[in-house]
Amino acid sequence: MKTAITIPDDSFRDHFNEVSERGKRNWFYPQKPKGNWHTRRVLFTILILTLLFAVPFVRFHDQPILLFNVLERKFIIFGMFIGPQDYWLFGLTMLSFMVFIVLFTTIFGRLWCGWACPQTVFMEMVFRKIEYAIEGDATKQKLLNKAPWTNEKIMKKGTKYALFLLISFVIANLLLSYVLGVDELSKIIHEPIADHLPLFLGILAFTAVFYFNFAWLRDQACTVVCPYGRLQSVFIDRHTITVAYDHERGEPRGKIHKNQERPEGDCVNCYQCVAVCPTGIDIRNGLQMECVNCTACIDACDSIMDKVGFAPGLIRYTSENAIVTKTNKLITPRVIGYVAVLLLLWSALGFVIASRTDTETSLLRAPGSQYIENKDGTISNLYTFKIFNKTNKALMPTIKLENVEGKMIFAGKPDLQLTATGMVEGTLFITIPKSELRERKTKLTLATYRGSEKLESFKTTFLAPEE
Repeated sequence: MKTAITIPDDSFRDHFNEVSERGKRNWFYPQKPKGNWHTRRVLFTILILTLLFAVPFVRFHDQPILLFNVLERKFIIFGMFIGPQDYWLFGLTMLSFMVFIVLFTTIFGRLWCGWACPQTVFMEMVFRKIEYAIEGDATKQKLLNKAPWTNEKIMKKGTKYALFLLISFVIANLLLSYVLGVDELSKIIHEPIADHLPLFLGILAFTAVFYFNFAWLRDQACTVVCPYGRLQSVFIDRHTITVAYDHERGEPRGKIHKNQERPEGDCVNCYQCVAVCPTGIDIRNGLQMECVNCTACIDACDSIMDKVGFAPGLIRYTSENAIVTKTNKLITPRVIGYVAVLLLLWSALGFVIASRTDTETSLLRAPGSQYIENKDGTISNLYTFKIFNKTNKALMPTIKLENVEGKMIFAGKPDLQLTATGMVEGTLFITIPKSELRERKTKLTLATYRGSEKLESFKTTFLAPEE
């Protein structure tokens, strides 16, 4: 029979794990992870990195499938172009994405952080792998850092940081390929650097940022810079699936003694879960902001459980409810509420996308102008117009009257050539025979065409003398 479970020590919550008692940074040297979950993460990382590097080259309708040009406020999301005129559409898309993140976190915790976040993917599965290959496992890294500067140390450190710098350069180019597109980025390769100096300086700046991040900031990018860890306490509840220690099964902790009955729980207090953690936490203390659900502690614990003859899963993906009450309920009223909001947002987004047009035309009567009675028995009104191109391609639109017979005369030389995401404006006269006009104010329906394709319809008011 197990002895009574002791009250857990919550003193760890009184200090920040990244900082020592003297206020200095704690450098972590996690042991090299290995196990079934790590193998799965390696395979998933290969898939993620393949997608990350391949997507900028994928094109749809002769434009990138994803582009986030914040400088020019041009975005392409899965082939849909969102220009400056569609800021509200971008806002609705981002709001939908945020609600999805909240829903995903409520159900699965920080699964994104441990498996798909670029920071974790590159840090743990690329940079950390290079570190292990050059400097060895945790113990060797500590000894190397404390050792005097010998030729061997200079060679290892120099090689490591040179590779860090090279990969940071690659990541900087990858980021800019999503911001500017591979076509713009390739110009710096085929054309003189002097012709693209701002772009070249941008690559150098981002290279420095990524090098600083992965060579020095490292785990603090998740625990200090990123707000997601702090927000998780708002998103998750007792039903959320996270990497968790089964305290019901593991407590109280105790070492194994040969030929002695074991009154303690299954945790043998080996601290292997702490040794492999990239943020240096003890998962047995419960949910913590620093935990990114990387599963390294699961593999470490399962390995020890296998050696001592206990069942695996002392640390596993589970929920607090599943540990305490042995029940697991994913679909809660909170989840249903988030799903309802998300479906509403997606429905609105789908309707907006389906009804979206390539142009946005406004036609308004010129301020202070009156109708003009012509000698040939027609009436003319003066209008100002603006046509916005909401696509990433040049357009040559035409405007036509739809519900009455009449003609339009553009003031000056009409030039409706629209550049990509451009705008054209001007003035025009609409002339209609009196016989077509039955009221003093007539609603006119007009349409903007691209060749024979109708892009949009819009309305305006036409004034005429009373009968």
